[in-house]
Amino acid sequence: MKHICLTVLATILVFTFFSMSYAQENETRVLIDTNMGKIKVKLFNDTPLHRDNFLKNISEHRYDSLLFHRVIKQFMIQAGDINSKNAPLEQHLGDGDLDYTIPAEIIYPKYYHKRGMLCAARSSDETNPARASSATQFYIVTGKFYTELELNKMEKEQGITFTPEERHSYMFEGGAPHLDNKYTIFGEVTDGQKIVDKIQLVPTNEDDRPLKPVIIKSMTIVKK
Repeated sequence: MKHICLTVLATILVFTFFSMSYAQENETRVLIDTNMGKIKVKLFNDTPLHRDNFLKNISEHRYDSLLFHRVIKQFMIQAGDINSKNAPLEQHLGDGDLDYTIPAEIIYPKYYHKRGMLCAARSSDETNPARASSATQFYIVTGKFYTELELNKMEKEQGITFTPEERHSYMFEGGAPHLDNKYTIFGEVTDGQKIVDKIQLVPTNEDDRPLKPVIIKSMTIVKK
């Protein structure tokens, strides 16, 4: 009986390993072609509502010619305002969206706001306590580097505990830990992070909007 149990356990472990490997191999890749370069991202399969909505927007060419309308150095770059296409510099942006939201798919601490994560924007907790996501707006984390003392202080003030992996990422890769467990992360940059970093350094106005348009020329589904 002991040998049978061990065999069953081994079979389950092998099946789980290959299932996870299959899921990772079959994560959808998207190429974001901007006027400053190309960024490739993968979409996580365990956030299917956000994945499928993003792909729907891409299939409808929803993002073509939209701007990265909010860019903050050492934090993130944001796009997806449907009113941003050809918008003059004086036009306020950030409120353009479709008439629905996506239910939150926050998977923390598996996904956290390290550098390069693709996340869904949303309205504030005051008007959106369920933390539902925008139908179109998203951001890519650039973030900053944190010291061990800063992370310790954040843990104490917020009553949280960072995993060893999180600590390593925030100290040596950078990120935005204050957003963890509050916004849905549904993908990650796999190529072109240098372009993301290049975008975050462009000059901006008082509304964090680039003075020269940073344009999404197109988004397409691609192979690895």
